[in-house]
This record gives sequence, C-alpha cells and structure tokens, in this order.
Amino acid sequence: MRTYLFYDLETTGLDAAFDQPLQFAAIRTDPALEELERYEWSIRLRRDVVPAPGAVLTHRLGPQETARGRPEVDVIRRIHALFNRPGTVSVGYNSLGFDDEFLRFGFYRNLLTPYTHQYRNGCGRMDLLTFAAVYRLFRPEGIEWPQRDERPSLRLEDLNAANDLAPGRPHAALADVEALLALARRLKDCDGNTWDYLCRRFEKAADRTEVRRLKPAFAAEALAPRLALLVDSAFGAANGFIAPALALGASIPYANQRLWLRLDRAELADARIDDVADTTWAVRKKYGEPPLVLPPLDRYWERIAPPRRRLAADNLSRLRGDGRLLAAIASYHRQYAYPEVPEVDADAALYVNGFWSDDDLRRFAASHESAPPERTARLEAIAAPVARELGARLVGRNFPPPYPEKLDRVWRSFLGRIDPAAGSAPLVDHRGRPRRTPAAAREEITALLAAGDTPAADRDLLRSLEQYLDETFGPPAGEDNIAHG
Repeated sequence: MRTYLFYDLETTGLDAAFDQPLQFAAIRTDPALEELERYEWSIRLRRDVVPAPGAVLTHRLGPQETARGRPEVDVIRRIHALFNRPGTVSVGYNSLGFDDEFLRFGFYRNLLTPYTHQYRNGCGRMDLLTFAAVYRLFRPEGIEWPQRDERPSLRLEDLNAANDLAPGRPHAALADVEALLALARRLKDCDGNTWDYLCRRFEKAADRTEVRRLKPAFAAEALAPRLALLVDSAFGAANGFIAPALALGASIPYANQRLWLRLDRAELADARIDDVADTTWAVRKKYGEPPLVLPPLDRYWERIAPPRRRLAADNLSRLRGDGRLLAAIASYHRQYAYPEVPEVDADAALYVNGFWSDDDLRRFAASHESAPPERTARLEAIAAPVARELGARLVGRNFPPPYPEKLDRVWRSFLGRIDPAAGSAPLVDHRGRPRRTPAAAREEITALLAAGDTPAADRDLLRSLEQYLDETFGPPAGEDNIAHG
C-alpha cells in the first residue's frame, strides 16, 4: 500500500553539506491521510559542527538540548529506512528546496544510498508548498490565506496561525509535522480533484506527459517553444507565485533539467544576441518537481497582473519575429554548466562521488552492522578515497575513542580544518561556499548581542552558544582561558 510520510527537520543551519539535523519528526498516513505511525528523534550535536546563531534563535535548541540526542548515524539510518520503505511518498513543506537535499547529504555522509527514496520500490516525493501555492491561486475557498508585511504569505507558521491547524511552537519538528498534515487534510477536503491532480504531477511520468501535451506557440528552427505558466513559491508573493515562460529545451550538461525562459522580465525586452547572459532568465525544471507547468489557458493568465501580461505578450511577439535571438538564448542556457569548484570537501562531494561501487555499498552496509574493531577495519578497507575519508569522519563523529592510528590521523586532520588559522582557507562546499567557522559564528553572535532590540531570552541562548564554541574549539585567538572565563 502506498503511504505518505509527512516530515520535518530542524537543523544547525542552511548548508546541506556542512550543517546537520538536530530534530526529525514524521507522521505516516494512508492515502486517506489517516495516521498510521509517528516518529520523533533528537540528534546529538556533532563535535565538528558550528551551529549558526540565527538557526539557534529560530528553533531554540541550545547546546544543552542538543547534547542529549542520539548519534547522527543512528538517526540517519532510521530516517533512511523510513524513506525507503516500499510505497513511501515523503512529504514536506519546501522540502524539495531544502529538507530533501539536506537528507540526501546526510545519507551520503553516513554512507547510505542518497537517491533511492526518490524512485525505488514505488517510493517518491511531494512538496506541499507547491500545493499551497496552487490552491491559493486557483482554489482559495475554505482556507484563510495570511499576509506578512502586507504581502501574501505561504509560510507554514502563518498558515497555521491563520487557520488554527495544530498546537505547538513553530520550528519544533513534531509541531510542524502536525500542522503540515492538518494543512494537507484541509486542502484535500476543500478540493479533492485538485489534490489528486497535484499528487500525480509529482510523479515523473505523469508530469512529463502533461508537459509534452503543450503545443508550440510558434514554429522555430530546432526548437519546440511551448508556452506555459509556471507556479512556484520561488517566484515570490509580488508575482503571485506564477510566471509565464517559454520552453527552451533540455540542458545539455544536465539531461534531467528542462529550461524555461521567463517572459515577464523587463530585461528581455532589450536583449541582444551578445548579452543574453545578462538579460535573460531561465528556470530549471525536473519532471516530478516544482515548478508546476500549466497550459496557457485564459483562466490561468487572469492570475497575472495586466502589466506583466502585456510585458510577456510583447516579449513573446519579439521572440516569434527574431529567430536568431531566440536561438542564441536557447543555446546559451542549454549549454550553461555550473562553475567547477576546486577542492570541494568530502562532505560536500555528493554530486561528484554520490554513486558508489557495488563492492563499496556492501562494505558500507556491513560496517553499519558491525561492532568495533570490525567496523573500523571494514571502513579502512574501502577503495574509494572520498568514501574512506567519510568513513573515518563517521567513526569520529559518532563513536568514542580510542581509534586506530590511521583513522585517528584522518579525523584529527579534519578537525584541524574546522577552525582554520588566520589567513588559512576554510573548507568549501559544492557551490564554493565556505564552511561556517567558530570565528564567523562569534562575529554573528557579537552583532546580535550589540543590537538593542535583542530579547533577554535570545541573549541567554547566544551566550550559551558562545560558551559552547569556546569549550569545543578553544577561545578566540589572543584570549587566554582565564581572561575569557
């Protein structure tokens, strides 16, 4: 039987490669959204992770609370098993923009298959944020749609407050899951046909079929420029979460991505063949994932403000009459490849090294079930260098010493790069972003404490985090322990 697994994470920050989950909660339901099981697990803060002060203020999980959880590898293995149970559709809120990638990196970092929950054994994924955007646009009856800063808001905490979906504090994992499930039930009750339609659109084959039904808006050499309306929260409240777009074809470096040219961008009106990189904007779409592609029906166009409709019509007319410009735009975006990042850290190398050999996968599985010293022996025997590095980190992060000499050397070398000396380069992730350092966290804490409007409870949390950083990584350079204490 197909089941839905509604879930939420609370994390130490926003970097999927370098941060870690601290709380996981989930409720499994049947297709009628009746609860079958629920889960709630806390994860111990790892010795190598520097929490983001802003994240701590959001979820209120200070160092004392995070010291009481289970080792990360234990909880990540449980989550992996839940997500990979046959027939499981994992459902989050903005999950395909955050939580799912966060878990993929967690699976990879802990030597588990990072992608199988997306497709194997009838498993799949859905993101209820897309459902909310569609219902607000086209089926708003039965839901109070809140505003924040005088603009429409799709934040789960705002929807919860406006509709009294579930009790509990926002940004506590289980409370957010209960609100998420309550929202799903409300949407399904408001319009079951729309619910069923959106569920199908998160299936790759069904989504592909719907997109390919669109007819080209005009004839163009080597292109099928289909006109569509895209729905995605990423387009923002100011645009009503909807944008007109023209199909450019598939990406050449990334064959699973389809490219859609935004037609409502003012820069497009002035685009020339030699400046398309600066004047055009393409949305990347994978089948079965946001944005939702809709046919350009009049009732959908009406959801776009008249000035944007006119701009899109003018841009479309220009492209119809200038095949060379359209070809240049399509060629640029289809050939575009993300810049290569040198020396990506092993934790962030999922998209380079995330597909292990069958032999290594068997070793990973055997090591997870083994007790020391057999576990470390199996990890040290891994052939792939990156996986061997991750194996050493897995042991250091989750199990107490002593460690074998070779493994201990790898682990200590890694810890030495968490708090680099002044002038030394920090570790970087797959997008070239630096790993958060203790110094960077202290700077943020100092700025927050200096703000005159920071509440007393927040100040206490920030000071406890500052103390944790000093105890774990040592006091800031130039301060001795006595002076700092």
